Amino acid sequence: MAIVYEKSRGLTDAELHYCPGCHHGIIHKLVAESLVELGLLDEAIGVCPVGCSVLAFNYFNCDMQEAAHGRAPAVATGIKRTHPNQAVFTYQGDGDLASIGAGEIVHAAMRGEKFTTIFVNNAIYGMTGGQMAPTTLIGQKATTCPGGRDAAQAGMPIRVAEMLSTLDGCVYAERVCVTDIANLNKAKRAIKKAFEKQMAGEGFTFIEVLSTCPTNWGMTPLKANEWLKTEMAAYYPLGVIKDNTAEVK
Repeated sequence: MAIVYEKSRGLTDAELHYCPGCHHGIIHKLVAESLVELGLLDEAIGVCPVGCSVLAFNYFNCDMQEAAHGRAPAVATGIKRTHPNQAVFTYQGDGDLASIGAGEIVHAAMRGEKFTTIFVNNAIYGMTGGQMAPTTLIGQKATTCPGGRDAAQAGMPIRVAEMLSTLDGCVYAERVCVTDIANLNKAKRAIKKAFEKQMAGEGFTFIEVLSTCPTNWGMTPLKANEWLKTEMAAYYPLGVIKDNTAEVK
């Protein structure tokens, strides 16, 4: 029997711990496949966050380093500067990156650190029970805002890709999702491009992936997928935010 599909060697055989309908597993697959197809897996180094993907080191079949909450960009900076010829990436959620780690990601992008960040935005704190995150939408309910996020009280949700794209050191920023095959293919192309630009020495590259959290959203996986496409993507538009080809120095 001919094999038509098999698990990427970029992933281990460990069983994923994520909730049913969560997109982390799909995003892991795309990152792993991209590293394999670009010939980068064997020397890649990833940095795990604190959050739902805190155990990502169990799943990626490459060297992984755990970082303190929000500090993955600082750790990745040290790794990339000491291993400039290796592919380095951080894999972070919205609580880790956009809240406690906001300063770290801003300054890494400002400096043009030559690593890639995979930013998983599910608009809520997933691991700790569904609190409001910096990316929670206006009117979206969370355990810390049961009536829905109020702009007058909490401000507007942060569009991280747009914010980082204003910094000269960020050479590529794109927002994608993995709700269906067409968008999954676009996401993989974006991830591969981010790694290619990193390895060309162009600067900091950033991929934001809109993701569902059916458990904390209080939805079925199918309903969560639809809500992402109609509500999240309306506020966080998909597509290339910035694509500069900087002169390699």
